[in-house]
Amino acid sequence: MGEYLIHTNEEGIMQFIIDRPEKRNAVSYEVMEGLSKALDEGIQNDHVKAVLITGSGDQAFCSGGDLSQFHSLKTENESFEMLRQMGSILTRLALFPKPTIAFINGTAIGGGCEIATACDFRISKRTSEMGFVQGKLAITTGWGGGTLLLEKFPANIALSLLMTARVENAETLLDIGFIDELVDDCMLVHEIPFIKMISSKSEGVLKAYKQQILNKWDKKRIEENIMKEVRQCAKLWASDEHHEAVDSFLNK
Repeated sequence: MGEYLIHTNEEGIMQFIIDRPEKRNAVSYEVMEGLSKALDEGIQNDHVKAVLITGSGDQAFCSGGDLSQFHSLKTENESFEMLRQMGSILTRLALFPKPTIAFINGTAIGGGCEIATACDFRISKRTSEMGFVQGKLAITTGWGGGTLLLEKFPANIALSLLMTARVENAETLLDIGFIDELVDDCMLVHEIPFIKMISSKSEGVLKAYKQQILNKWDKKRIEENIMKEVRQCAKLWASDEHHEAVDSFLNK
């Protein structure tokens, strides 16, 4: 069994599903590889109108990086390689030429929030909770999520979410604009009104509008800032404080 699923429906919505429910859909090296593959296919396949990322099961969207895999990375250089790899995937996701949607079907924490931030739209189940909890582990966002959050949202909202490392409910995040639409827990992806409306438009129209937002952004600056974020996180990753915080988390 693989750790992810890629499925494109007849309406042209490609779903990338992190399929590790027993690990709360944490990101592993295999999941990274799969997401990169999905983005390649999404660009090459004219039938794909939009890419939707979600998690399997109904408990978690994504709980960030798999600490059981990544805790063995101790030094700045070791962690930098992993962070750079995922940072470049999230940069591609943010700059993807077609619309991208995060369907937050359960808890999203840490890197899970970074993945959601990189998408154009965030649709959430009412009962989902989310938080940029990296600060509790003595590190920052390290995949580009902080840079993208500050690019897309008012600075006070973005910094507040990042600095407090708090976990919020979906209703509150809808109020501050992080979430675009709430859906009932029983609703299936293809029933969501927003997704139906997107999938009824032509690929050409969707790409043209996406290009307008990409034209507005300073692509080079975003790419440079994400690399700075990755480097900063790698420095903090190597600290005793981070390793101790992860140890106590894993031993809970």
